[in-house]
Amino acid sequence: MDSQKIGFCCPVCGGALQPEGLGAVCALGHGFDRARQGYFHLLPSHKMHSKLPGDTKEMVESRRRFLEGGYYECFREALCGLAADCLKEGKISPENAVLLDAGCGEGYYTGALRNAFPRAELYAFDISKAAVKAASGKYKGISFAVASSFSIPVPDSFCDLLIDVFSPLAQEEFARVTKPGGFFLYAVPGERHLMGLKEILYEKPYENERQDTEYPGFSFVSRREVKKELWIPDAQTALDLFSMTPYYWKTDVAGGRRLRETKGFSTEISFDFLVNRKEKN
Repeated sequence: MDSQKIGFCCPVCGGALQPEGLGAVCALGHGFDRARQGYFHLLPSHKMHSKLPGDTKEMVESRRRFLEGGYYECFREALCGLAADCLKEGKISPENAVLLDAGCGEGYYTGALRNAFPRAELYAFDISKAAVKAASGKYKGISFAVASSFSIPVPDSFCDLLIDVFSPLAQEEFARVTKPGGFFLYAVPGERHLMGLKEILYEKPYENERQDTEYPGFSFVSRREVKKELWIPDAQTALDLFSMTPYYWKTDVAGGRRLRETKGFSTEISFDFLVNRKEKN
């Protein structure tokens, strides 16, 4: 990837960004600094629902500890394999492909995509500044930005492959930025994903709803389920896992206490990878 190429657009006017000094500027003069770690902050203040939206620094650190423990390695391998299948099906050369990771978090999956497709153009963004800072500090050769899935700072028909792993679904924006004939690879929780964790947190644990596969602008191609049984060895690992789930925001005090007291537990982990293709005009 050309180190001088920005790729991202101005979040104010939508114009192309060009390198200028240590940052970037659009034709209308809207300027943006590049952080020391290499990312751009392209989330305008009027689109931030809080002072620091998204995951906190502590949540990002917990997520990184858990993921780097290898617990979700099977999902990372499956993602890269399916991404390769999409490019092959679309007759898209990996050397010329443009990949976009929406809601990249601290970069666990983005970094794997960089290794799998070393010559592709790879862009990634997240609404959390703490997450993007961590990702950009560790994974190189990737263009990172702080941005929202509901206002992605890239041109229309930008990417050959859009990846979304457990991040908000922004259907209109995803259809806008994916090239006709390109692919949208969406990872969602399987029906019994983390059931063992929920059995500790809740008196009445519930299964996840099976995710719909109809997204305007896309045609459904396939669903691949990846699952395994996982042993969570101690309370710290359990809390790290807990902090990267939506249950973190809706568990009562008693459930949190039971989790902190755990001596370890078994749980099913399950991702459904939904492959969709952008309809051609």
